[in-house]
Amino acid sequence: MRTLSTRHLLLATLLAAGTAQAGTVNIESWRVDDKALWEEVLIPAFQKKNPGIQVKFTPTAPTEYDSSLTARLTGGTAGDLITCRPFDKSLDLFKKGQLEKLDGKAGMENFPASAKVAWQTDDGKTAYCMPMASVIHGYFYNKKIFKELNLQVPKTQAEFFAAMEKIKAAGKTPIALGTADQWESNQTVLTNVGANSWKGEDGRKALIAGKAKFTDPQFVAAWEQLSKMGPLMGKGASAQTYADSQNLFAMGKAGVYPAGSWDIAYFNKEGMDFGAFPPPVAKAGDQCYISDHTDIGMGVNPKAKNKADAYKFLAWLGSQEFADLYTNKVTGFFSLSNHLISVQDPVAKQMLDWRKTCKSTIRLNAQIMNRGTPAMENELWNVSSQVLNGKMAPKEAAVQIQSGFAKWYAPQQK
Repeated sequence: MRTLSTRHLLLATLLAAGTAQAGTVNIESWRVDDKALWEEVLIPAFQKKNPGIQVKFTPTAPTEYDSSLTARLTGGTAGDLITCRPFDKSLDLFKKGQLEKLDGKAGMENFPASAKVAWQTDDGKTAYCMPMASVIHGYFYNKKIFKELNLQVPKTQAEFFAAMEKIKAAGKTPIALGTADQWESNQTVLTNVGANSWKGEDGRKALIAGKAKFTDPQFVAAWEQLSKMGPLMGKGASAQTYADSQNLFAMGKAGVYPAGSWDIAYFNKEGMDFGAFPPPVAKAGDQCYISDHTDIGMGVNPKAKNKADAYKFLAWLGSQEFADLYTNKVTGFFSLSNHLISVQDPVAKQMLDWRKTCKSTIRLNAQIMNRGTPAMENELWNVSSQVLNGKMAPKEAAVQIQSGFAKWYAPQQK
């Protein structure tokens, strides 16, 4: 009887272990809009190759994600896989021991060094999130308006502003842009149009190294472009929100829209006939640069309840299959992998093709420069909005950002 009980106990233990291993892999994310895609397309595709592994996508509203994720990680209730924001947010999690090291893990070999920068330590020696996708910035343009006014897609800044003046003279709003929410002033305007001025990565790295200052001509030139854009935004722009700008362009009342590629899906849904062009260069023949921003990655929770299965899912995220599905189903988010992807959406393909002729850079202040006080991201929102509104001169904006940067960043104090 005792032997039978022992056997029953051993069997129960083995069954329990098997059940735990085959438990659900939970994914943390801020991408609430992608829930149906994960449940109907991505997870079933993974499960077809990995039968028996259950996966649950449990997103949190973007504005609440960082704080609620931190609370769950601290309390030991977070999911197995953590969707990673780029740079400092995820680096802080890694430093707290809340993300695993991923060097040498299956799937990581499919990403170039440039893609890994957003999710590795400052010395580049340790990776803690697998790169998933980037977003690209440029301009969308209303094809109907351009055709009616016989406008060509501008390649230089002079051509751009000449086209905007013609649209204004025709009684339409040239640029669908407002400053009420402020964030666009930096993320889809300054670091979009300015990349050509400071020569992308060369300019960004020069600031980090202390070899350039925001008051240098190449950075002031970016705000000078914003100063010229301001009068072309239309009436009431200072009270116009991001949603208002989307609506203005979607209704066909504006010529161009300073864009993030994530907006493609919105305008497709609205039935827009639109195209895209990269930020115009200063003069014909100049090398072009695009803000090709590393935006989303995936890491493993060190306290994951189903770590082995989480790593299987992570390896699949590095596959050709996932890169193809994600790029073509989450329109405007582009795989960061080395896999060759056939992009189906025409505007998304246009934007991705810019990589063939333009050099890619990330948003100017995304790495290191946001770590001090005053917070540069918020400062850039503020001064860039003021320049667009005609309340601050380009040189004043440069002086304010440089002064704030030099207060806390040693390489800028020389």
